[in-house]
Amino acid sequence: MSLDVTIITGMSGAGRSAAADVLEDLGFFVIDNLPPALVAKVAELGRGNEGGQRFGLVIDVRSGEFVDDLVAALAELREMGASTRVLFLDANDEVLVRRYEESRRKHPLATADRVSDGIAAERQLLEDLKGHADIVLDTSELNVHELRDRLRDLFDVDQTAGALQTNIVSFGYKHGLPTDVDLVFDCRFLPNPHWVDELRPLTGTDPRVRDSVLGQAETGPFLDELDRLFMLLLPAYQREGKSYLSIGIGCTGGRHRSVVIADELARRLQLHGVAPHVHHRDIERG
Repeated sequence: MSLDVTIITGMSGAGRSAAADVLEDLGFFVIDNLPPALVAKVAELGRGNEGGQRFGLVIDVRSGEFVDDLVAALAELREMGASTRVLFLDANDEVLVRRYEESRRKHPLATADRVSDGIAAERQLLEDLKGHADIVLDTSELNVHELRDRLRDLFDVDQTAGALQTNIVSFGYKHGLPTDVDLVFDCRFLPNPHWVDELRPLTGTDPRVRDSVLGQAETGPFLDELDRLFMLLLPAYQREGKSYLSIGIGCTGGRHRSVVIADELARRLQLHGVAPHVHHRDIERG
């Protein structure tokens, strides 16, 4: 028997329902708004399934003593031998306020119809849980289709069991740091193709930009050091039981240098048997 339980939680308005739909499409048995005290009871239903069962359980702040009960439920699941993970969905406050205004729904913790107060209270309540989540996914810049693609990358059944799932995201510092990465590397020390007229309108996926970035004297040694670092870190993370690792590669605008470095890092990791997913967050932004 193989029991796999994913807890879907996070900020209200950050996409929990959309995430639940994606997991359901991937074959998960999904239950929404489940009290944490019932998590282990529900998981018992899957123990008699010889082929294993994958549950997606949506839990939010409406569910009583939310954090303490969830921590206890996860401990009970692990004692049962279940594979568990916590997916925490987040978004910045401005985006959450806009989403609530567009939907005209009341925030579950809002008082006197002040959505911002509810968001602040919920963020404080969930602060510790976010710090212990296996996956933190910032949906501020994602539409529903992009969110679906990211979740399919993370939860596709074709993933190798027990493997460390690695994600690499390129980004531009001027658009803000991604909040859902574990490690960040800055490649702004490399000459910027933006200041080369014929390269400016292109992106890092173009062979001309790629050749320019990889041809810089500092690029090869930088990638060699990253290669050595991750050959140390990846096995260590796996030994400590980490299931997901997200790596951020940043440059100024997120269109040239970071895109090239992210793609090249992914290629090098593949040579070591790692199959990272790559996402270029800001490649289409100016």
